[in-house]
Amino acid sequence: MITERIDLYDYFNMPRKNVTGGYLEVYVRTPSKEINRKSRPAILIFPGGGYEFLSDREGEPVALAFLSKGYSAFVLNYSLNTSYPIPLNEAFMAVAYIRENAERYCVNPDKIAAIGFSAGGHLAGLLATATAEEVKSVPICPAVLPNAVILSYPVVTMGEYTHEGSRRVVSAGAKIPYEILSVEKRVTKDSIPAFIWHTVEDNCVPLENSLMLAEAYRRAGVPFSMTVFEKGWHGMSLCNEETDNRDECDLKNSFIGKWFELAIDWLSSRNFSMITLK
Repeated sequence: MITERIDLYDYFNMPRKNVTGGYLEVYVRTPSKEINRKSRPAILIFPGGGYEFLSDREGEPVALAFLSKGYSAFVLNYSLNTSYPIPLNEAFMAVAYIRENAERYCVNPDKIAAIGFSAGGHLAGLLATATAEEVKSVPICPAVLPNAVILSYPVVTMGEYTHEGSRRVVSAGAKIPYEILSVEKRVTKDSIPAFIWHTVEDNCVPLENSLMLAEAYRRAGVPFSMTVFEKGWHGMSLCNEETDNRDECDLKNSFIGKWFELAIDWLSSRNFSMITLK
């Protein structure tokens, strides 16, 4: 396996302006003369952490899980304690980098999915609903949007059911209008198709976040799929032994980990698959 860390600001020759993130962790298969060369779909991962830290449980383990399913995987270490639009701009750079280096990583440039957890889900939601003005504000190639997103117990709204910590950071303490940052209010017919999953018991980021987003997608006529599990708390990640952090508690609800296979199946239905190259 090839692993490397890319400084996106350096790659795109953009000034950092005191931000601390913008690093892309790469996890791709090592080419082998014994295996036919393949074009693979890519997954871009945004860990959660309330825009204040990055959850290790939602980064590398998720990358390796997707790698085992034939994906090339990338984890974005986006800037923390930094308000909009900086994390979104870094997400744009990450997608653009993957597309520009598709041949190097044997990636299909038309099959790039992004997955975000919690606050990372908010970032993936912003990316999925990005406006033309937001895209134009970053002086890199225009192909900065993914082809699909997976939103895992995402922060969506900046209103009544928000996650207060995420809202405080990404809005710069309400200096940025909540309307701009509420994903459910950003959805249009041109938004990116989404797979959404959440749990009823989530008392950190309430289920209403995903329900409102699903309704916005339905009204806009944008393809989406949604799975709601009865049990399970916030931050379950893959919900298996690899990401368990509550002794046996996560494992008692291990059926929630089926979200991963459901998401893989949903992506496959959208033709995210390996293609053997001649």
